[in-house]
Amino acid sequence: MGWTLGRYFFLRYTVIAIWFFLGIFALVFLIDFTELTSRTSRIAGFTYWTGAAISGLRVPMLVLQTVPFVGLFAAMATLVSLNRKYELVVARAAGISAWQFLLPVCLGAFLFGVLAVTVLNPLAAHGLVRSQQVESLLRSGNSNTVDSNTVPWLRQKTSSGDTIIGARAVLSQGLEMADATFFMLDRDGNIFERRDARRVYLRDGFWELHNVVVRPSDGPGEKKDVDRVPTDLKPEFVQERLAQPETIPFFELPQKIEVARSFGLGANAFAMQFDSLIALPFLLVAMTLIAATVSMRFARMGQSVTMILGGIVAGFLLYVVSVLVKAFGVAGFVPTVVAAWFPVVVAMFFGVTFLLYKEDG
Repeated sequence: MGWTLGRYFFLRYTVIAIWFFLGIFALVFLIDFTELTSRTSRIAGFTYWTGAAISGLRVPMLVLQTVPFVGLFAAMATLVSLNRKYELVVARAAGISAWQFLLPVCLGAFLFGVLAVTVLNPLAAHGLVRSQQVESLLRSGNSNTVDSNTVPWLRQKTSSGDTIIGARAVLSQGLEMADATFFMLDRDGNIFERRDARRVYLRDGFWELHNVVVRPSDGPGEKKDVDRVPTDLKPEFVQERLAQPETIPFFELPQKIEVARSFGLGANAFAMQFDSLIALPFLLVAMTLIAATVSMRFARMGQSVTMILGGIVAGFLLYVVSVLVKAFGVAGFVPTVVAAWFPVVVAMFFGVTFLLYKEDG
């Protein structure tokens, strides 16, 4: 196949993928903005511009989760449009095999995955962190209650006793907390003091509490602007325990994993996130092969819809399997590399086997 025809197929896929991406971006933004305003519109100081800014910062991370489906739909739409205009029929008549005109489409899917990992992921990670900070500032002072079902808890041990820490929101990759509560325990395990703080920052050897209310078990409460709670926790441990892997950019994950493991931590969540991002471009190629199995054959009237639905179902099942295996990898039941690459390899073998059977007999 010549360069001109290959470039034509590549550009067709690129244009369709961009339109699908922009459409899903707009749809996700509208849904997230509507859901956010329904939850926060009654908070003092909320404006629709603030809600739009928070949603705009969060949408890249949400869209990143839909990238496999964008690749699937873009590949199906590209092949179906080429098929309906008889361009694939002409290409086949000219002696061009399916493997040749699928190569530009697979290359486009692979490059789309590379851009998603190297460009969209860092932007999404920073945007998610910033959106959490903005929403936390908006909610500050409106929610200082600790719910054991939704709030992450952390227990630290020091020479003076144990401390149980909970917070409404964990920010800055686990190094900052909003509306935090500290339960101070004595050596017998009894609570002798409670400290509620609007903002908490992890420093070297201590927690720095701002706008604190200290409540001893045997006396009235006392307000302080700044207070300290000693800790032996390292930032790497706190990040492994509290930080969301999605808030760490792709290029920072290897260092976080290495440092966490040097402290004897498993870092399965970070490793799973890193391996999943590495496998994402190849997952898009696998999605393209799945799309090819249902979109390339010339379909008579009434058959194309069934074939397209079959491709969508197959892509959805692949996504569900990848999510389930990813959960096993985070839990440590299987190695993270295996969990990340198993769905990709299975999908590729399925697509290649089907195409070999249909195209080459």
